[in-house]
Amino acid sequence: MAKEDYYKLLNVAKNASDSEIKKSYRRKAMKFHPDRNTNDPRAEIKFKEVKEAYEVLSDPSKRSAYDQFGHAGVDGSMGGGSGGFGGDAGFSDVFGDVFGDIFGGGGGRRGSSSRGSDLSYNMSLTLEEAVAGTEVKIKIPVKATCGECHGSGARRGTSPVSCTTCHGQGQVRMQQGFFSVQQTCPSCRGSGQQIKDACGKCHGQGRVQENKVLSVKVPPGVDAGDRIRLSGEGEAGAQGAPAGDLYVEMSVKRHTIFKRDGADLFCEVPISFATACLGGQIAVPTLNGKVKLKIPAESQTGKSFRLRGKGVKPVRGGSTGDLLCQIIIETPVRLTKEQKAMVEGLDEALSTGGKKHSPQEHGWTDGVKQFFDKLTG
Repeated sequence: MAKEDYYKLLNVAKNASDSEIKKSYRRKAMKFHPDRNTNDPRAEIKFKEVKEAYEVLSDPSKRSAYDQFGHAGVDGSMGGGSGGFGGDAGFSDVFGDVFGDIFGGGGGRRGSSSRGSDLSYNMSLTLEEAVAGTEVKIKIPVKATCGECHGSGARRGTSPVSCTTCHGQGQVRMQQGFFSVQQTCPSCRGSGQQIKDACGKCHGQGRVQENKVLSVKVPPGVDAGDRIRLSGEGEAGAQGAPAGDLYVEMSVKRHTIFKRDGADLFCEVPISFATACLGGQIAVPTLNGKVKLKIPAESQTGKSFRLRGKGVKPVRGGSTGDLLCQIIIETPVRLTKEQKAMVEGLDEALSTGGKKHSPQEHGWTDGVKQFFDKLTG
């Protein structure tokens, strides 16, 4: 009797992907598995056929030979043809990746222990500390390896023994319907070991809670959001497993004078009305001390001056940034009668000069007038 086409058996196209073939085989295998069809002898025959089809189409070399020569190209490689039902390893394999994700799969390692958890710590720095670099001592609460049992969890002089439930495998096999799955051993939680005589200090946990003091070197140029990883300074792993890491994240306090943007610094510099009119030289602060800044005559508020190389050297390399100083003309306050009279006299004298003394003011006024003329015109 001629064999049915493998692609038709699995109900897939000839150009079907490996995942499509596997997905179809799962459906067919579950449908025809003898354990689910105990009163239908034809189901076992059908199950063997779809199993054979999957064994060929899931193997690239066998599939290529089948595509070229049909059943004649693969019959010799199939050994005993469709094979006995006892050889159902292919069925177990195809379902292994599904249930492995849920129950831990068959890839569990005997005596495996999980790495310790990573920890994070927020370090608050001043702008000066972030730019120049510093060294800070921090205290963090952490689960550390027990010094009494050295992480084993067993009383000193004793050792953990092989788990009697899973026999040291860390996993147990459970039968569910017509297939079996593996899951973490409930007795030893996957470690493969049991503690008969627990350590009195850590009570069999292998770890104790303590405050760890660390000295953290902060490199020059760090910025808010930067992180420093301290390898192995996180929580200790269970039963002697490696410790996790500690991530120290930087935050920078607000500065009274400067604002930072990457490698550049910004600051506002108030100047008097007289200095803005006549020009002059003023002292401005930098992170390395005061410097002299020349203000040209007739400077307007909002004008910025760039002091090159007075910014920040980035922690990841590159040239040092600049300091940008924006001048703000300060209006005099709390004037006396005499001072007010002098200002009024100055204003009257300047107004006789027309636009030449206040070009921005008159330009803005002319623009407003033109705007309303268009609305009314």
